[in-house]
Amino acid sequence: MDAAAASAPPPAASGAAPREVVLVTGISGSGKSVALHALEDAGFFCVDNLPPELLREFLRVEAVHGIARVAIAVDVRTSGSLPHLLPLLGQLRDEGVAIRSLFLDADTDALVRRFSETRRPHPLAKPGPDQQRALVEAIKLERELLADLRETSTVIDTSDLRPALLGAWVRDLLGVAPHGLTLVLESFAFKHGVPRDADYVFDVRMVPNPFYIRELRALDGRHDAVADYIESQPEAVRMLQDIETFLRRWLPAFESDQRSYVTVAIGCTGGQHRSVYFAEMLARRLGGERRVLVRHRELGVTTS
Repeated sequence: MDAAAASAPPPAASGAAPREVVLVTGISGSGKSVALHALEDAGFFCVDNLPPELLREFLRVEAVHGIARVAIAVDVRTSGSLPHLLPLLGQLRDEGVAIRSLFLDADTDALVRRFSETRRPHPLAKPGPDQQRALVEAIKLERELLADLRETSTVIDTSDLRPALLGAWVRDLLGVAPHGLTLVLESFAFKHGVPRDADYVFDVRMVPNPFYIRELRALDGRHDAVADYIESQPEAVRMLQDIETFLRRWLPAFESDQRSYVTVAIGCTGGQHRSVYFAEMLARRLGGERRVLVRHRELGVTTS
């Protein structure tokens, strides 16, 4: 290989097969290994803990071998190289490489619990007598180091996700074409916490709760009987219309800003009836205009 070929970027025009490059990053303990396994099952060639300095060369080799879909995990273990990662990603995108970045996050309590259960050390934790305090401080430092990367990525909050559901969400997100805006509608229970990946949060707890109707308690918001009950409440009708109007007004602004995903979280007390109904109805009303993914966190269900 001559010097010119060795220094050339890997653009789509080079004759390589069309590529999809996914960068998986995030907070230690948030589920990056689960995400990588899900992508591997979906046909991606996966590499864990690749130093950012090797990213360009790795993509060049991948293009030569004609591998169409690759997923690369980069995290705080290569913290010394992180300041160079964002400029490199910008350069590669300018050269025609389609890169999508996923950032996995979780609240500190969930991360501490996971490290305690697995007994694995945090990569930034310093040894000392108070291991819990050292772990919390390490998580805080990691958030600071990865803050800029988080801002440019699609964020998935894994605090309350089982591994199987996280894998499904990752596959659903990456099953969407990289161009255009995808609206993610997520129902949740306030008693289990607000999703960290939400761009907007709507509270529908002021709508009368079907949970207190004996015949409806065991059902969820996807059931016709629950929908009929909620639609009989004037405040529910007004709230649904107001949320729809708001989204129709502002989603085009996100599209103009080149955003790939917008996550709208809708919460009620238990995440079973009202929030599920609102997410489903908004998906029906807005789904004809753009790609919509629906997640029901407390039900463990995701649909598109």
